[in-house]
Amino acid sequence: MKIATWNVNSAKARLPVVTDWLRAVSPDVALLQEIKCETGAFPSSVFEDLGYHVTAVGQKAYNGVALLSKQPAEDLLTRLPGEPEDEQARYVEATVAGVRVASLYLPNGNPVGTEKYTYKLRWMDRLIAHARTLLAHELPVVLGGDYNIIPEPRDVYDPRGWETDALFRPESRRKFRELLNLGYTEAYRSLHDDARAYTFWDYQAGSWPRDLGLRIDHFLLSPQAADRLVDCTIDRRPRGAEKASDHTPVVLELRDSGA
Repeated sequence: MKIATWNVNSAKARLPVVTDWLRAVSPDVALLQEIKCETGAFPSSVFEDLGYHVTAVGQKAYNGVALLSKQPAEDLLTRLPGEPEDEQARYVEATVAGVRVASLYLPNGNPVGTEKYTYKLRWMDRLIAHARTLLAHELPVVLGGDYNIIPEPRDVYDPRGWETDALFRPESRRKFRELLNLGYTEAYRSLHDDARAYTFWDYQAGSWPRDLGLRIDHFLLSPQAADRLVDCTIDRRPRGAEKASDHTPVVLELRDSGA
């Protein structure tokens, strides 16, 4: 089972890049973030023509997530529990072929010292609580998406320069570790120990050609999913495309349950 996560930075603006990549790689499940359109405006028919069932959770101009799957998505959850008044479109979860899969777009949180940062930390607390609940079911769980968290100094081109940023603040990283300490495995780092492995390059200051990147897109796996882990790779090619997203896809491969 091949699962991809990708912050596409506008589904409509990047549609040719995204569809070309889906045709070439053909993941069984594609988790998209920052679709940046209302649910009804998401180009579902284009993805359905590629053989995907589509679940989109959007809002006008900002945020938004989608889950594309070749097999039907069941038992849908379209909001992260814990704060009913939160209307931001940042989470969708479903069961696909026996695997509980979520596409999440964790708040950026900048600038630190404002409500945006306290919202980020609250959202992470809600994610921790829900992730704990998911583990209790003892099913394979895959939490994929743009976490807006730089886990370690080796995951950013200039650790000192990012010390005060919400993505790298100690409080943010501590909550990410709290997620892992529940019993989740961070798929990429469990298989690869290379220092320069990034998933995001800003549009400014020549970040892409100079490889000034961050690794902020992650897959977290429950023990039942981690037992089936085959590979997790970062596909840098789409970042070099014309009209590219500032993120690039991460691809997870799980062996079949009977293998």
